Amino acid sequence: MVGGKQYAVGLMSGTSVDGIDAAVVEIAGRPGGGDRIAVRLLAFENKPFPAEVRREIFELFDPMRATVDRVGAMNVRLGRLYADAALSVIARAGLAPADISVVGSHGQTIYHAPEAGFTVQIGEGAVIAARTGIPCVSDFRPADLAVGGQGAPLVPFTEYLLYGEADRTLLLQNIGGIGNITVIPAGCGPADVYAFDTGPGNMLIDGLVSRLTEGEREMDVGGELAGRGSVSRALLDELRQDAYYAMSVPKSTGRERFGADYVDRIVRRGRALGLSDADLAATVTMLTAWSIGDAYGRFVADRHRADLMIVGGGGSYNPVLMRLLTAEMAARGVEVATQEQVGGSSDAKEAIAFALLAAYTMARQPGNLPAATGASRPVVLGKISY
Repeated sequence: MVGGKQYAVGLMSGTSVDGIDAAVVEIAGRPGGGDRIAVRLLAFENKPFPAEVRREIFELFDPMRATVDRVGAMNVRLGRLYADAALSVIARAGLAPADISVVGSHGQTIYHAPEAGFTVQIGEGAVIAARTGIPCVSDFRPADLAVGGQGAPLVPFTEYLLYGEADRTLLLQNIGGIGNITVIPAGCGPADVYAFDTGPGNMLIDGLVSRLTEGEREMDVGGELAGRGSVSRALLDELRQDAYYAMSVPKSTGRERFGADYVDRIVRRGRALGLSDADLAATVTMLTAWSIGDAYGRFVADRHRADLMIVGGGGSYNPVLMRLLTAEMAARGVEVATQEQVGGSSDAKEAIAFALLAAYTMARQPGNLPAATGASRPVVLGKISY
């Protein structure tokens, strides 16, 4: 750290498995030192996974196929890909590896079972450190799980640091594969922030489109398919009955609940109801929008009336989803804006978060919010490789 500033790299690949988000940031202020932390994005890149790597990662989501040899091999291979992504984005920022204090890598989640007390992220931190020459913090979730937390969501800690306002209550809604919301009450302290997974984000939309096109398309680009369909109220009402939505918070979910088997059940039920492909896409897109509005109404509104929801993640680029979400939240008196509309970056937001979390780890400072994860206490997150 020089003059109260340091450079850090954040790496993120999420449940959509569309590639590696890599960000270089300048962090001003001393983590945990009482200073006001400010983060400036210097460079961002997305590195799509090679097709065969993406295919193999999806195979590892099935515990029956995730044998030790396959998981171990992919752990190392992803470490190399993450390292390459880090070096590339450092060069884009006009910096050298020696300028970077730390790399924070979330890794690729292949299984998340908080109810059983464990989680599995791969992408070996030791490989990243060896190939870049930079200390790497990885495997952030287990420390929170070890003290009774869900291991997720972790981004709310950084959202509190970067977005909190004195006079407005904000909702930070990420729509990646899974949707998650962070509630930052006006003028709050860290203990007042809470967060949880709202349910499926793009996961069902992407899974459905891939299933309907036999893998030719991986997502509903621009909401094109959903925009041609009509929402089936019958199917939507059935999907809304999933037990997850009423489950108490804090809570988290993933592909184990809303993955390929769930998509197959939706398709079978849709065919029985005589729905077209476009109608199915419209219905699951509406489900994502509804689940976010329902989560706010069910778990937030009575405690904190929000002023603004800021939406990030890949779902913020789907105009059909954003139109439906805006209508859902307007009915509840909440304005909706995207990260870009408030001067941020939907693409880079989570990579920025893990750069900042890594800086907190290197400073031996806690990086979780117990009110968000359900942990019994704040803990230092991650494992450091040199």
